[in-house]
Amino acid sequence: MDPTPRYVPLDARGWRLAMGLRPLDLRNWLELDEHYERDLAEKSGLLDRCFDVVVATEPEGDAGSRELLREVQDFLRRVHPEVATRVDENEHPIVAASRLVQEDLCVLVKDDEWRLRAACVCFPSRWDLAQKIGTTLDAIHGPVPHYDEVLARPTNGFFDRLGPERAFWRLNWTLLDSAALHQPSAARVAPSGQLADWFFRVERQTLRQLPSTKAIVFTIRTYVTSAATLARSDGDFVPALLYAMESASPATQAYKGWTGVAARLRDALVAK
Repeated sequence: MDPTPRYVPLDARGWRLAMGLRPLDLRNWLELDEHYERDLAEKSGLLDRCFDVVVATEPEGDAGSRELLREVQDFLRRVHPEVATRVDENEHPIVAASRLVQEDLCVLVKDDEWRLRAACVCFPSRWDLAQKIGTTLDAIHGPVPHYDEVLARPTNGFFDRLGPERAFWRLNWTLLDSAALHQPSAARVAPSGQLADWFFRVERQTLRQLPSTKAIVFTIRTYVTSAATLARSDGDFVPALLYAMESASPATQAYKGWTGVAARLRDALVAK
């Protein structure tokens, strides 16, 4: 868990379903911090204990995964030369690449449509990788309320237009009652307890197309911070959090596990 957050992506306009993409300088593609050894050790343990939960691959993703591994190694040698980049050549390349960085890694390949063909996701946020492998962008995002009418067309169009010369990043967040990075359960239940028991979970996601295979790589770096710590350090955090949850549609609140959470927080604040 991070004592001080790197990102707090609460929008002053309230909850909005949007791609929210920003141009990415590839010199900042992946982020390493003081938790590097801890996170890689946790990944290693998960790969040992529940490999089939955190890894899924199909042959169509092998070439893209090999290119991704080379890109990860090249990035680390240039930007973080202090980090070892040797890997076990007997492992699938997406697993080998994931062991080098704190990010989770996904490879999407275009045939009839863009499909998820390889992934190593050790730190999921309430989703099941086994249900996603081989599926299209629309199927991956199918459970997201309003995705079909708001984001399906722009998301598919963006993937079709993305080229190797440009990369992008975005932020996503939610509120959970556990600081654990590995959250594979698909259950979207409201966090129990009160603010002191809650954690603000942020995903920094990047998208880039690999130059040779033209596969698209989706990376997910997860940061978790105590909500109470944020509230103490930033007077705007709780009002912005309340507004974000209350301005989301009922369907979004149900999907995110936020139903009733804002009211519970308001009641607790009034009672103080």
